[in-house]
Amino acid sequence: MSTKSTQTTELLKVKPAMRILVSIFLIFALIPSSSSLLARSDAEPSTRGLADTVGFAHRAWQMDSVMARIRALNRDDLLRTQQSEGTVWRAAICPHDDYSYAGWLYPAALRNIKAKTVIIFGVAHRAWFYNLENRLVFDSFASWRGPYGAVTVSPLRDELMNRLPRDMVVVHDAMQTTEYSAEAMIPFLQYQNRDVEIISILVPFMKYERMQTISRQLAKALFSAMEKKHLRWGEDVSILISSDAVHYGDEAWDGHNFACYGTGSNAQVLAEANDREIISDCFESELSEEKIARFYSYTTRPDNFKASKLSWCGRYAIPVGLFTALDLQKLEQSRPLSGVPVGYATSISQPHLKVDDLGMGQTAIATLRHWVGYPAIGFR
Repeated sequence: MSTKSTQTTELLKVKPAMRILVSIFLIFALIPSSSSLLARSDAEPSTRGLADTVGFAHRAWQMDSVMARIRALNRDDLLRTQQSEGTVWRAAICPHDDYSYAGWLYPAALRNIKAKTVIIFGVAHRAWFYNLENRLVFDSFASWRGPYGAVTVSPLRDELMNRLPRDMVVVHDAMQTTEYSAEAMIPFLQYQNRDVEIISILVPFMKYERMQTISRQLAKALFSAMEKKHLRWGEDVSILISSDAVHYGDEAWDGHNFACYGTGSNAQVLAEANDREIISDCFESELSEEKIARFYSYTTRPDNFKASKLSWCGRYAIPVGLFTALDLQKLEQSRPLSGVPVGYATSISQPHLKVDDLGMGQTAIATLRHWVGYPAIGFR
């Protein structure tokens, strides 16, 4: 691992070996020939391919089987976390790990997203490779590959980019193609709505003040575009944020030690309790700037915005997505956003979904020395 990689992976989800190999291949295949960060901006419209064909379903029959097995294995979990009839999320936070591990947390987080257009704030795990920071990363693809056919990129994307200041935006197809955090949700979104359209916005390293500034501008752009097209938040457009919770342990993390409580079952209890405290303190009930700031302080070192205190991989995507939602709510003068923690689990706290016979698998181990937490949170 390079020195630069070593300095930065502590704040990102360290890539499991299988994803590293795939990412390296895609990165070198897609590096822009120009020194500009605008990758393929003049290319013909195209479909974005797949970054992960192991942890996620990419065929219709796989996705149908995954959902049938989730309903059978996690029937009680889904019933317990079901919201009242008519509940619609204006925003949500959903994990992005292997379906075998995160399983039922996906439908738990996503089933109340009813909008046709879903704006996905994803993690830029390899932003260091492209020196990306302090700008929102868009793509130029016309569609993304989904298990039930191509998923259209909403025309709202280009309108948002055109309304944003130039120094806040970069189009970078190589970064988007090698990143799996937005891709993870698409099969579930398409399963429940074949006509879903998406906008992928990756959030790389970003200073806190910059998050506030960019989110404010993005909310203004979104508010204006929605007004122009007579779109309603929650019914026509929703905000979705991709993030796993803590990455814990001292094994198979590229030499890093994330076992702040040590290892073993007692350490697992303490680490899970810390995740639940973050969810309760930062996302439950009425959303506020103070709660978003609290999440940032939980996860990011105050002396270096590129260094993490706690390894939640969405520590940039969550604040930007929630600030955008909060600013949009203020512009609309609509009711305050209220957070509902729907579910929480980890890669070792529940039975794993059987997927090996579906041509799928796991991209990392799941043990007391290497596990990941999964938050599912809705905002109505």
